[in-house]
Amino acid sequence: ELTGLNQGLIQLPFSLFYFAFPATMMLTGTLLLPRFGPKHCAVAGGLIFGSGWLFAMLGKINFTFTVLGIGLIAGIGVGVAYIIPITVCIQWFPRQKGLVTGIAVAGFGGGAALVSLIGGILIDGWGLTPFETFAILGILFLILVPLAGLSMHNAPNEAEKKVPPLKPSAIVGRKGFQILYIAMFAGLAAGFSINANLKELYTGPSIKAGIIAISLFAVANGLGRMMWGAIFDRIRSYTAIQANLISQAIVLLIALLLFSSTFGFFLVSFLIGFNYGGVLVIYASAVARIWGNRSVAQVYGLLFSANILAAASPVLVGFSYERFGSFNFSICCLAILMLSAAFLVHMNATIIKQKGQAT
Repeated sequence: ELTGLNQGLIQLPFSLFYFAFPATMMLTGTLLLPRFGPKHCAVAGGLIFGSGWLFAMLGKINFTFTVLGIGLIAGIGVGVAYIIPITVCIQWFPRQKGLVTGIAVAGFGGGAALVSLIGGILIDGWGLTPFETFAILGILFLILVPLAGLSMHNAPNEAEKKVPPLKPSAIVGRKGFQILYIAMFAGLAAGFSINANLKELYTGPSIKAGIIAISLFAVANGLGRMMWGAIFDRIRSYTAIQANLISQAIVLLIALLLFSSTFGFFLVSFLIGFNYGGVLVIYASAVARIWGNRSVAQVYGLLFSANILAAASPVLVGFSYERFGSFNFSICCLAILMLSAAFLVHMNATIIKQKGQAT
């Protein structure tokens, strides 16, 4: 309402962001980080990210500037910086790969929630326009993110190692990588689909239930990143992946019976957000175990491209809803997809256990 634009146009920056982000992250892990190191990449990513938000303020002239600013430029900035704290934390705490990864990516999710809160205060409390808010946030990002990036250094024992970069074809061509890719895609697809349609999934009488459910999903997402990370450190990689996929599939199937109840809807929203948070931790941690700490950025950067494919799932779920008049068919398909991925992981557990450098 504040911009005078329809809902479809407003979604464009976010759609472009979730394409530019993982696409850039692949280049960061393969080319930028090995050449420039974590500190320079983190600082550069922060500068690009903040510049994107500043550029977005020109959307008051033409909304294309906002699409390019928040969608493309900021997406590139996050793609350069996102993998850095994950890689560095795993190097400094090699025995707690899952937990430190969970804390690192929980900060990413918590930061988004904080930005949303600050943006709401600036617009609703101070009466600023969205484009003025973009400018203020852009200045904050230009200062805070590069400052934080200055603290990113390889662990001493890792900095001394000279590990030659892996060939992307050797990574992607490995069956273990392909299985992880399918499993991660399944987990992301379920999380994206439910999160994007939470308000519409509720069939009860409460009008505010959808808004509360989104908040519960976000809180559980951050909590799940840390809890699944702690769980990962205590079990085998393939066991953690299977547990995450199966538990999410069970929640989805139970959801068909609970969406009409307000409490049931809240419970399902929390559990799905909790399991989805685990997706953003266990695969990065599994990559560290299989390929080694120094190859996390390169391998996980390629694996993270599953986000691009999974981003289409909410759209497909929406088309299914238009076709069948409910989400039941889509939810069943997502559950089957996750159970199939879990079975695939189970059948190839020995392959996932193998060290990537040895193949």
